[in-house]
Order: sequence, then structure tokens, then C-alpha cells
Amino acid sequence: MRNLASLQKHISLLLISFSYNDDVSVHSERIHHGNYVGIEVTMRIGIRREDKNRWEGRAPLVPDDIRELIQETDLAFSIQPSTIRSIPDEEYRKVGVDVSEDLSSCDIIFAVKEIPEDLILPEKTYVFFSHVIKAQSYNMPMLKRLMDKGCTLIDYEKMIDDKGRRLIFFGRFAGAAGMVDTLWALGQRQKWEGCDTPFSRIMPAHHYGDTTSAKQALCEVAFFISAGISSAISPIIIGISGYGHVSQGAQEMLNSFPVEEVPPAVLPSLRESGGRNDRIYISVFKEEDLVEPIGDDRFDLQDYYENPGKYRSVFHRYWPYMTVFVNAVYWDERYPRMITKNELHERVTSPIRPWLKVIGDISCDIEGAVECTVRATSTDEPLYVYDPIHDSAIPGIAGCGPVIMAVDNLPCEFPTEASNEFSRALYPFVPAIGKADYGDTLAGSNLPDTIKRATILWRGHLTEEYSYLKDHV
Repeated sequence: MRNLASLQKHISLLLISFSYNDDVSVHSERIHHGNYVGIEVTMRIGIRREDKNRWEGRAPLVPDDIRELIQETDLAFSIQPSTIRSIPDEEYRKVGVDVSEDLSSCDIIFAVKEIPEDLILPEKTYVFFSHVIKAQSYNMPMLKRLMDKGCTLIDYEKMIDDKGRRLIFFGRFAGAAGMVDTLWALGQRQKWEGCDTPFSRIMPAHHYGDTTSAKQALCEVAFFISAGISSAISPIIIGISGYGHVSQGAQEMLNSFPVEEVPPAVLPSLRESGGRNDRIYISVFKEEDLVEPIGDDRFDLQDYYENPGKYRSVFHRYWPYMTVFVNAVYWDERYPRMITKNELHERVTSPIRPWLKVIGDISCDIEGAVECTVRATSTDEPLYVYDPIHDSAIPGIAGCGPVIMAVDNLPCEFPTEASNEFSRALYPFVPAIGKADYGDTLAGSNLPDTIKRATILWRGHLTEEYSYLKDHV
């Protein structure tokens, strides 16, 4: 399998190499230490140590892929040491990577998460998830610092193909870990309510460490579900918004159970009839299930993307009948919300029993599509109850209102597996990033279009596509 993967990556490198000229004039240096003695390299690439929290054990590039990049290109690599990265420093040393605290000699620096302002080095090219494209206020100072330092910024999130599909992502692992944590939250909530159910056997995702172990644990729980769930809690109905990589990761975990997928329209009648107690019901929501045109027009997907203000949410027709809702879609303030605080307030103050126990907000847009996601959570403290009466968040699982799971870096809970898959996707683009001419304009840089589209800053200046951010910096 490794040989096949290696062949696939070599083919990817060849394809990428045709997207830029070989006569690019870039700075070169001769390395006199490590495995680079006598090798002429065009660029030194640094990999930053992740330090957002103690769970951030991911890396953008893994040793196996770096070894092949060293063999196939004239790039050199350095990585900062880390005591929390899931891949030990020694594994990087073995493949010829210089493990060094100082990345100032590196031309390009890769990371996963945002970089603290005081650690940004001048005139470097940075590649990471910057979380600035929605003009997120908490990251505008970082963006300003990158601009002031004359840096170039390339964002993984905007590395997309001609059809707008993301090419490099952790989404599957966010969905998988988020689903496991949400099911664990359900078990804990049901136990607090006095009902010991099969879901109470589930542990948080980080206890399993990878998706294979998590699936095995869920398969054991599936045996008890197949035997029949108590009528006090059945039917178990789980709604998932979206059908992309995050949703697919969530569904991958759920498929460990006996499941039956049903369309959104049947949820009210399913709840009324009681359904069957030997399975989990799943309903996946597409855009046309979430909104409707305000006028008499028929739903049109492209029109919705271009003119979301012409549409209103219809999700209130469905979420009250769910046991669990998992949010796995992109959202910004132009789009209608799916669950509002007012709707929750009306529900908990009505005589109708509130069925919704847990919201797994994997997308984690604060007061966004799920307005009661009032703050993000961490792996250390992943849950809170949103109290609609007092508009407050209560840590833990006890209280009036749904339990909210809003961990904002879920792929960290499967760190090695997530890093391997991410690195495999990033690998083909590294030579192009390393070979570009950063002394020229973006147009003349010889970067492939995929990477140009993802370039937010070029030598300290916002690129045309992201010029709207100037009003927020």
C-alpha cells in the first residue's frame, strides 16, 4: 500500500511541476549540515510547533512525505521541537529534517493553526489556516501584523479546484471526532436525566486516539442498540446539516450503528409514531431542506449561494423532533440561521416536551447558524448547557436547554491519523510553493492557480480577491 501511495504522490508531483516554469529565478543556498551537505537547495521550509492548546498534536507535513520531498526536490526542511506533537521529533530527524527552535533561516513556514502576533517573522511566506476570510475580528490584529511585516499568506481553506471544492482539509476528522463527542454527550445527558442508555458506554473521541478504535467501540455499543432501546428515549433521531467532508466523517461514525436514513419531511410523523427502537434514524439536510424562497420562486441552489437574503430558514419545522442535531455546514452572516435563541426559548416554555437533547456544532460559528453556540469549547471542557430562559451557558450537562458540544479543533482528537491524511493532500503542492518567485508579482510568481486563489497577502498587501478585508484590519 505504501508503494502505491508513493507512486500516486510521484505522479502528483509530476503534474504539479507542469504548472510552473523550471527557469524561475529564486534565492538558493548551499547547506553544510544534516543530510543536505553539498546539496543545492532553492528554499528552506520551516514547520512551526503548534501551541494553541495542549491537545494540538497535529502537523501539516509528516516524516514519510518530507522524506520523499527531499528525495524528489531541492527543498530543505526544519521543524520546531514539540513535546505535544503526536509525531516525535526523532521521526523527523530520521528523514533528514533539522529540528531547531529557530526558523528565521526558513523562507516559507508551514503551520496548522493561527500564529501569535509576536512570533511572526518579517518577509516570510506563511501557509496555515488563518481564519480571516470572514473578517473574524479576533484574527484581524494577526492579519495586520502580517501586513506590517511584509509577509505573504497562503490559506489552506482557500486552496480549491475550479469547481470550488476544497483540496486540503481536516474536515473528515472534525466530523468523525465531533460525532463521537456528540454521542458521548448524549449518553451523559441521558444519564443525568436518570436513564442509563447504550450511549453512556461511549467515551470522548480523544480516549480512542484514531477512527478505527472509535468505530470498534461504537460497534460494541451497536449490539445493545440492536437489542432495543428503552421506549422512554426512542426513537433516537439524529439530524445532520450538510453533505461535505465534515458530514461524511460524522456519518462514517454513525454507520457503526444499525441506522435507517429518512428524509427530513418524515421527522414529525416519525416522532409521533415512535418508530422502531432497534435502530438510529438519520436525516441529512441539504440546502433545499434548510431554507425556502421568501417569495413565490422555486428553490434554486445557485441563486441561494448568490442571493441568500432572498431566502428564509425552515429548519424550525424539523429540529424540535430530533434527539441530536449535528451542524456540519459553512455559514456566514449573509445566510439564515438554522436554530435561533428565540425558537429555543419558545420551545422550552411551551407545554410540548423538548426532544432535542444535544447539539454537536462542529462548524462552531459563534452565535451563527446555531445561535445558541455562544462560545467555543475545548477538549478539556467540551460541553455546556444553553439555558434559553436566561440566555446563558452552564458548563457541563445539567440544566434547562440543550447540551452544546462546540470544540473548535476537533481533528486534534485524532492527531496522527489527521496529520497523515492532511500531509498526503498537501504534499503535491509543496514543490510549487517552494519553487515560486516571491520577488515578483503574484501574477508573475509561477504559482499554480490553486495556490494563487489561496493567497490572501502578497508581500504585505491584500490580493485583489481579499481586498474587502482592508475595511476590517
